Amino acid sequence: MDCQLVADVGNTETVFGLLSLSGGRVHDHWRVSTRVPRTEAEYAVLLGALLNAGSGSGSIRRGVIGSVVPSGDRTLRRVMASLVDGTVFNVSARSDLPIELDVEEPLTVGADRIVNTLAAKVRFGRNTIAVDLGTATTFDCITADGVFRGGVIAPGLSAGLDWLARSTAKLPTVELLPPDEVVGRRTEACIQSGVFYSVVDSVDGIVDRIRKSWGAEDLLVVATGGFAPVIGPYTESVDRIEPFLTLEGLGIAGAHLDR
Repeated sequence: MDCQLVADVGNTETVFGLLSLSGGRVHDHWRVSTRVPRTEAEYAVLLGALLNAGSGSGSIRRGVIGSVVPSGDRTLRRVMASLVDGTVFNVSARSDLPIELDVEEPLTVGADRIVNTLAAKVRFGRNTIAVDLGTATTFDCITADGVFRGGVIAPGLSAGLDWLARSTAKLPTVELLPPDEVVGRRTEACIQSGVFYSVVDSVDGIVDRIRKSWGAEDLLVVATGGFAPVIGPYTESVDRIEPFLTLEGLGIAGAHLDR
């Protein structure tokens, strides 16, 4: 089956995905560090190796990039163009997509939030809060008909751990896993519990405040992003966990732009 290659370029990680041309199911996905500097040749070898190791989905007919790190966009676009038979599209606030950015500065809205809005409109058709648990934790308020109303940006899970490790002399860096108990009996367990439940309670608290402020009915709360499977099950407010919502949004955007 022919497919499209999409890239969600974040500040910490870049997530590549292979999807159907219509923007459907994610067949394969890979995470690589955004912060590691790579030449165009190195990027081409890396991405080519990932694709060769994948399950294989036929010819790659389209490429789609959604990036919040503009400095590397040109290199990635050239690399993807060498691997794709068709056009490589960059998604931005200027892209002609069937959504509306109803905020004061629409051109500053990140590509990830744009495609989350598009995916929520197409997949759910309900007023949605998309909680993207990545380097930062973002809360996107999206109406049933695809209007991005704004949202909230908060520090992410890894930010709390990194800050403690940098700012204290004796506190170690710990693994990002749910703690066995809330009350830790070792320093590492105390840090793990504090950071983990700070994010869990932050998600529930901010979602509650958004509900009261927005006043929208039939509200769906969807967790996405790299930490969604880790954090989502421990919250009270998340209705669905969709780790690949952003990749699916990029696929839907590619299908729309390639008409």
